[in-house]
Amino acid sequence: MIVYEYPFNERIRTLLRLEDLYEKFKFFVQQEHPMQHHVALATIFDMLEVAGRADLKSDLLQELERQRQSLLGYRSNPNVQADMLDAILTELDGVSTALVAAQGKTGQNVRDNEWLMSIRGRTIIPGGACEFDLPSYYAWQKRSSEQRFNDIIGWFTPLAPLFDALALVLRLLRNSGTPVKMIANTGSYQQMLQGKVYQMLRLNVDEALGAIPEISANKYMLWVRFTSQGGDLKPKPLEEDVPFELTLCNF
Repeated sequence: MIVYEYPFNERIRTLLRLEDLYEKFKFFVQQEHPMQHHVALATIFDMLEVAGRADLKSDLLQELERQRQSLLGYRSNPNVQADMLDAILTELDGVSTALVAAQGKTGQNVRDNEWLMSIRGRTIIPGGACEFDLPSYYAWQKRSSEQRFNDIIGWFTPLAPLFDALALVLRLLRNSGTPVKMIANTGSYQQMLQGKVYQMLRLNVDEALGAIPEISANKYMLWVRFTSQGGDLKPKPLEEDVPFELTLCNF
């Protein structure tokens, strides 16, 4: 099954973009070639661009506190597993505490590093980080992979509490919905949402079907149109019935 996710608002869109960048960063930083570490460092710069909103940290703290208060309300419910509830609450407290302790603007340690900022300025230019443009960066790339790894992790570490927080928020959001089996008749599906506010949509479709969803939604209506790819990879309307699972997520 392939899972497609669609954010209903800009805040969730930002979190999903940061999550995607974090997955990319984790992959490339674990590699050993200088070019792969270059991608990892460039990804940190991309993270700063996306996380540049001054209120992102406060948004996450507010959401974590809201989730904490909501979960505390389940303590008196006999159908709730107390150990699992306590584990989530402990995780919420730990992530919130670490995020509060992260002083200053997100990524300020990188912005204060003139050498990193010189690299960031050149990476915006296609091919701008060549050895003749940035000889000191070229020399750094010739260091051992372990040295480069430690440097990159050191630059990223102050950002880690933010990514721990968004990972927890997105996990709670994804777990808030219940998958429902649906059929897109002749490749199209519509559902009236009757003004109910959702944060995110998740759509599971069998990879073997070759069906690709194009999704649009607002608080009134959800519309999914499935397409397929031919030899030129250009999307083409899919006219057959498509079974899929739909999950509407909301805190």
